Amino acid sequence: MKFVTFSDTNGNARAGLLTGDSVVDISSRFRSVLSIIHGGEEALLAAASLASDTGISLEDVKLLAPLPDPPRIFCVGLNYRDHAVESNMEIPKVPTVFLKLASALIGTNTAIELPSISSQPDYEAEFACVIGKAGRRIARDDWQRYVFGYTILNDVSARDVQLSTTQWTLGKSFNTFAPLGPAIVTKDEIADPHELDVKLSIDGEVLQHSNTRELIFKLPDLIAYISSITPLQAGDIISTGTPAGVGLGRKPQRWLRAGETITIDVSGLGTLINPVIAGE
Repeated sequence: MKFVTFSDTNGNARAGLLTGDSVVDISSRFRSVLSIIHGGEEALLAAASLASDTGISLEDVKLLAPLPDPPRIFCVGLNYRDHAVESNMEIPKVPTVFLKLASALIGTNTAIELPSISSQPDYEAEFACVIGKAGRRIARDDWQRYVFGYTILNDVSARDVQLSTTQWTLGKSFNTFAPLGPAIVTKDEIADPHELDVKLSIDGEVLQHSNTRELIFKLPDLIAYISSITPLQAGDIISTGTPAGVGLGRKPQRWLRAGETITIDVSGLGTLINPVIAGE
């Protein structure tokens, strides 16, 4: 199943199921996608029973971030070898984990706003995992039991702000700097999350193209490592890092500009599209 959050005609956020070119409103049964995650297998079965209901055309709804209220967004830096090299940083021996604020979340087709205080806004196509149940000190071999599903995240970054300090969170958490979606695809629909094509293009020009098999630390490593330090919570997002091709690593460097459109495709997860506009 593919879970989304969409805005109704009154601007209210509703939980839905994406089925082809339509969205089935399941908000009469579930108040949010997070409540479905908390509901476990029983909630998934109940949602599946609604999948054949009449849907609303995608053209008539606005998709929001599919999970607008995650407890936390964990991001992993330098998790593709080629990206670490282009960033002139050492290959990490343990995962480089930082937080991205949930207030930065937006959905597909919503504009990324470039802050006026940054002259180096950058893009990062990432494959992300959504945790399905709480767990502490999770064994590597048990990682799949704790996964709800997968989605796409664009870890938009203001490089000048990010790299002015050793702490990355604020430079990556400006308003609109966390496009997510278009949906959360349940884990049963993805045979192997470590064999997914990841591609980012801007106005048709491909700037990043890799595969999740190239991750340095894969999901078993990340789930075990993070949960050894802080218990994972249902609804937590783990964004696994970006491959080479970001603006920071290009020669000459290439920064986002108002008027552009970013498109990210990940195998089986759909397409995340965001225009870029000037912000305040």
